[in-house]
Amino acid sequence: MTPSQDNRPDAPDTPDLPEDGRVADAPAGNWVDRWAPAPARPYLRLMRADRPIGTWLLFWPCAWSITLAAPQTGQYVLHPAILWLLVLFGVGAFVMRGAGCVWNDVSDRDIDAAVARTASRPIPSGQVSVTQALWFLIVLLAIGFGILIQLTWAAIGLGVLSLALVAIYPFAKRFTWWPQVFLGLAINWGALMGWAAVTGSISLAPVFLYLAGIAWTLGYDTIYAHQDKEDDALIGVKSTALRLGGATKRWLWVFYGATLVFLALAGLAAGIGYVYFAGLVIGSFHLLRQVRDTDLDDGAECLAAFKSNRDFGAIVFAALLAGTLGSSL
Repeated sequence: MTPSQDNRPDAPDTPDLPEDGRVADAPAGNWVDRWAPAPARPYLRLMRADRPIGTWLLFWPCAWSITLAAPQTGQYVLHPAILWLLVLFGVGAFVMRGAGCVWNDVSDRDIDAAVARTASRPIPSGQVSVTQALWFLIVLLAIGFGILIQLTWAAIGLGVLSLALVAIYPFAKRFTWWPQVFLGLAINWGALMGWAAVTGSISLAPVFLYLAGIAWTLGYDTIYAHQDKEDDALIGVKSTALRLGGATKRWLWVFYGATLVFLALAGLAAGIGYVYFAGLVIGSFHLLRQVRDTDLDDGAECLAAFKSNRDFGAIVFAALLAGTLGSSL
């Protein structure tokens, strides 16, 4: 049985919900709340369009892989075909991140209702019914499929396989203390797909990128999970934040250290220019600041550190771009 507000007497009291259907942890004054047509707002909130960080975290491993793979076919990121792939994967990241969020919220609706940060989401707050959410999910998946079939057969096959990981992830917190591993497996799948979309195959370099992404996700999502650790403990769901507890910062060094090692190995496997490795040094300082400066008992600081990983992804992308262009000179 899924833990819920109704069947767990020790669950937190039902939180007060924001007015006008706003989601409690969405940025104030976001474009959905300000500009989107009123009938569309619950669905845009459901797919987290008011919080783009998840789209960035899904997109960056795709962009890294496409950029690193381009020289393998004699192209570079400024080639029209490569730029088009970046556009396709960007739109695909927005749509499929939205689809993943819808599925996650359908699966977690009882849990979300019992957690202060998530009780205002469209399903637990009653803005969208489960049936409406499932129909919306079908629409998003259809759009995603339309994007997928424009890629190589290898990328299409990988894209279909990724659906199994997406389907399993929401349930991982019910049976393992390490649901962040399942998130990492799912959200970084684009590291394999991007390479396959460029080259039509898979090699060692994208595997290293994929492993780097999984380690990165273990770091940033453990920080994110510290926002909910008290509510999660009360309602009986699991996370690395609860499993690692006071040892979290020591583990963050391990996760982020592994991220940098695997990123370096990906560059070596692809024969990228030395400028890339200088960029990784810059990225390492960004990760160091996350671990050193974040108070894991302060929800606002955890959220800010989590969101800052958009910038780490951009640093790695810039390093890859410089390294691939530099290797051609």
